[in-house]
Amino acid sequence: MRTDEILKEIKRLPVHQRIFIIEKAIASIREQEEREQMNNAVEELYSDYKKDKELTAFTNIDFEDFYEAK
Repeated sequence: MRTDEILKEIKRLPVHQRIFIIEKAIASIREQEEREQMNNAVEELYSDYKKDKELTAFTNIDFEDFYEAK
């Protein structure tokens, strides 16, 4: 379905359904933008974590047993 056909069909809907479609479309766009931003941040920081030992110093103790002091 082409964009102009989709818009024509949306115009035939009652207002509350049109608003619902707009809200869902905006939410979808925001989710995609957030995902892309997170992926970009991961890519930018990956080399830092791989090279900088200070950033990963505590990962050596990840598998050690942890006992909470009371």
